[in-house]
Amino acid sequence: MTIFDVPKASTDKATEDEEEKEDGSGQRFGVTAFKVHIKSRQVTVEGPRGKLTKDLSHVAVNFSLPKKNVIQIEIHHGNRKNVATLRTVRTLINNLIIGVTKGFKYKMRYVYAHFPINVNLDKNAETGLYEVEIRNFIGEKIVRRVVMQSGVDVEISKAQKDELVLSGNSLEAVSQSAADIQQICKVRNKDIRKFLDGLYVSEKGNIVEE
Repeated sequence: MTIFDVPKASTDKATEDEEEKEDGSGQRFGVTAFKVHIKSRQVTVEGPRGKLTKDLSHVAVNFSLPKKNVIQIEIHHGNRKNVATLRTVRTLINNLIIGVTKGFKYKMRYVYAHFPINVNLDKNAETGLYEVEIRNFIGEKIVRRVVMQSGVDVEISKAQKDELVLSGNSLEAVSQSAADIQQICKVRNKDIRKFLDGLYVSEKGNIVEE
């Protein structure tokens, strides 16, 4: 059994005063108020940046509220593999909390030796999703297009040449969007030790800096 100490939250209300509180990992947070709702293993976290929901109905864990601002996660009669899911659930909820309070930001750099990579951004008027268009990758005429995940904003960095900035509340959506961009620029039928061209994640951080 493990205990997940949620900073400044309860399952039915959020406290308004700000102070630092320590969670189960020994990490310290200076946090604003947010709410955590858990019903039928559906976890919903609301904060100043918005609302995130995670379905954990496939994980056989029990949630309880032993005291204020503490969510207890426990599993009964679990083997080694089942017990490992406790830390996973704790981390998932923690990522939701960080997402609605600080957000997530990934920076990607264009890497090329000879042919400059051209990147254009477009926002679909119907879906509201951003689309990244990549041209001239290792001199190829083919146009590569990647649709970003819902809730992910993307922009070309003004401070750094050849850099793309992805941001959003959901860590899963931001990281998956970055992975989609990186994977569509894989070099095929060539020696990847020599041809290092592509778009790679160079920095991971939060939208709201400490």
